[in-house]
Amino acid sequence: MFDWLIVGAGFAGSVLAERLARGSGKRVLLLDKRRHIGGNAYDHYDDEGLLVPKYGPHIFHTSSKEVFEYLSHFTTWRPYQHRVLASVDGQLVPIPINLDTINRLYNLRLTSFELEAFFAARAEKAPRVRTSEDVIVGKVGRELYEKFFRNYTRKQWGLDPSELDASVTAHIPVRTSRDDRYFTDTFQAMPLRGYTRMFERMLDHPKIKVMLGVDFHEVKESIPHAQVIYTGPIDAYFEDCYGKLPYRSLEFRFETKNTQVFQPAPVVNHPNEHPYTRVTECKYLTGQEHPKTTLVYEYPRAEGEPYYPIPRPENAELYRKYEALAAATPGVHFVGRLATYRYSNMDQVVAQALELYAKLTGLPRERTPLAA
Repeated sequence: MFDWLIVGAGFAGSVLAERLARGSGKRVLLLDKRRHIGGNAYDHYDDEGLLVPKYGPHIFHTSSKEVFEYLSHFTTWRPYQHRVLASVDGQLVPIPINLDTINRLYNLRLTSFELEAFFAARAEKAPRVRTSEDVIVGKVGRELYEKFFRNYTRKQWGLDPSELDASVTAHIPVRTSRDDRYFTDTFQAMPLRGYTRMFERMLDHPKIKVMLGVDFHEVKESIPHAQVIYTGPIDAYFEDCYGKLPYRSLEFRFETKNTQVFQPAPVVNHPNEHPYTRVTECKYLTGQEHPKTTLVYEYPRAEGEPYYPIPRPENAELYRKYEALAAATPGVHFVGRLATYRYSNMDQVVAQALELYAKLTGLPRERTPLAA
């Protein structure tokens, strides 16, 4: 008899398995339909001995001391600040857009104060900000929107920005400084030995049993358990009774080059005619020393693994129907990106899992031990 049956060995499921076992002494069975732990953060060594992310790059960044300290129990960190270039008008320029981006693109020598005026003169404020197009055009104007965002968004989502909720681009910063970091969070680092190793240490406990390559729906009736934590797609739990929730997916293509370094930045975005959206050079992220280098090309797809919930009003309405079903389902707790139909960063999922653990144990968050 297991105290907890947890579905999904990504961040949400693994954090809760670790906390319930190590923090509360509960017997936990952790299932995953894939044949590995770590969810989409899973990484492995390829045929050349290079550490690569099977499902594309995952850059850890957070301003939550609690989340960073919790994960630090299972990994040492490699300091890393992410930088991205965009291929625009035959040049590679920093993104998010900053002072250097504009000066290089237009062959100018603006100061930060002059750049503010540059943006203000071009911005087109919508009477009511409803779409992703409204957000960007309202910040930097239509020309930069066309150069950096419109085609990239069309490729990524299969929709024009004018058809997408404002939330998709609302978080994208525009800087008047020369700060070319992609993120500005307090804690920015990568697990020194990779994400998979971090998950292995997290789940290394005698009260945790892990079963891989197992479909929850096929075994749930045959495994004795008290309660369930479900981190998979919420619509799948209820057998798509209201219809499937729409997602965008990605196809990843890997290419190894016989050179130590191939591109001038960890990631190059392609808001251009190429069918892929971005190219990641893995060694920048891992810090691995190797005579060869591996690139990951990302091709957006309409079908495949569910990666990005599509933020449109009709999809939010469909999710609310499933959310109501979840709230009325006793003994099952829904947590994580797929179970809440919300795109969340890794640190946000960890925080959500720690919050659920505090709720399950009845302890205030500040009194919930992070490790034992």
